[in-house]
Amino acid sequence: MVNVLLAGSVAMVVALFGTPLFIRFLVRRGYGQFIRDDGPTSHHTKRGTPTMGGAIIILATLAGYVLSHLLLILLDLSGLLEVTHSRFTMSAMLVLFLITGLGFIGFLDDYTKINKQRSLGLTSLEKLAGQTAIAVVFAIAALQTPGDSTRSPASTAISFVRDTSLDLAAAGPVLGVLLFILWANVLIAGASNGVNLTDGLDGLATGASVMVFAAYSVIGIWQYNQNCQLAPGPNCYDVSDALDLAVVACSVAGACFGFLWWNASPAKIFMGDTGSLALGGGLAGLAITTHTELLLAVLGALFVIITLSVIIQVAGFKMTGKRVFRMAPLQHHFELLGWAEVTIVIRFWIVAGIGVAVGLGLFYAEWVANL
Repeated sequence: MVNVLLAGSVAMVVALFGTPLFIRFLVRRGYGQFIRDDGPTSHHTKRGTPTMGGAIIILATLAGYVLSHLLLILLDLSGLLEVTHSRFTMSAMLVLFLITGLGFIGFLDDYTKINKQRSLGLTSLEKLAGQTAIAVVFAIAALQTPGDSTRSPASTAISFVRDTSLDLAAAGPVLGVLLFILWANVLIAGASNGVNLTDGLDGLATGASVMVFAAYSVIGIWQYNQNCQLAPGPNCYDVSDALDLAVVACSVAGACFGFLWWNASPAKIFMGDTGSLALGGGLAGLAITTHTELLLAVLGALFVIITLSVIIQVAGFKMTGKRVFRMAPLQHHFELLGWAEVTIVIRFWIVAGIGVAVGLGLFYAEWVANL
C-alpha cells in the first residue's frame, strides 16, 4: 500500500511542478493548438494554447512508478523500512509500454497538426497502423511472458470482474491467440479513441481519467490482498503482479491530478492526442492485465457514452440525412445548446463518477456473492 501511495504522490508532484516548465518550453517553440472553424465559436479563443501536455503525464507516470520503487528499495537496503514488494514486474512494464507507445503515436499526430497548421494530423490509416503495431506487441508479450504467478499477465478468456467461461483458446491454440490479439486491439483502439473523443473541453478527459485510474488502483490492491497465492480459495483472483498494477494505476491517476491544475478551465495547456491516446491505452492495458475487460465499459462509462454519441451521429446522418445531435461528440452538443463549458465539465465528471461507483460496486458485489 505504501508503494501505491508513494507512486501517486511522486507522479502528482512531477506533473504539478513540471507542467508550467513544459508550458514555457512549448510557448517559446510556438507549439500551440490549432482550432477547427466548424466547432463552437467559443473555442476560437483557445487557438494557440500549448498542446502535447500528455508528454508530461507520461513522464510523471514513469517517474512515479520508477522513483517509488527505487526509493523503497533504498529504504529496504538501508534497514529503515522492511519492504517485501518493491520489484519491477512484467505486467506493469507491459502497461507502461502501451502508455508510452500510444503516447508516441499521439505525439506524432500532435506534431503534424502543429507543423502543418491544420486540425488533422496523421491520416486515419497511419494512426491505425501505429496503434495496431503497439497493440499487437503488447498482446503477444502479455500472453507469452510469465508474471509473478504460474500464468501470464493476460488471459485468452474474456473477463468481466474476473475471467469468464468464454475462452478464446477453445477455438484452438493458434486461432485462440489470434482472436485474443484481435480482441486486445479492439479494446485498446476503443479505449484510446474514447478518451481522445472526450478530450474536447478543458479538464474533461483529465478529470474523468483520474477517477477511472484511481478505481483501478483500488481493484489492484484488492486483487493482491485476495490473490490466489496469498489467500487461496474458490473466490481468489489469479492475477499476476496485481499490486504493481495498482502502482501503475495510481501513478497515472497522480499524474493526471497534477496536470489537471493547469488543464482545468481556462486551460493553460491541452493534453493533445499525446495524452488521450496514452491514457486510453493505459486503461485498456489495466483492464486486460487485471482481467476486468468488460468492466472497463462501466468504469469508463463517460468515455463509452461520448463514443456512442459519435457513432449515433454518423449512423443517423448516413441513414436519414439528418443529425441526431447539433454536434458530436456529445459535449459539443450541449455547448451549442448554450451550456457553459464549466457546467458541462462538472456534470460530465458526475457521470464519470457514477460509472466508477457502479463499476466498483459490481466488482465488490461479485466477490461478496461468491463467499
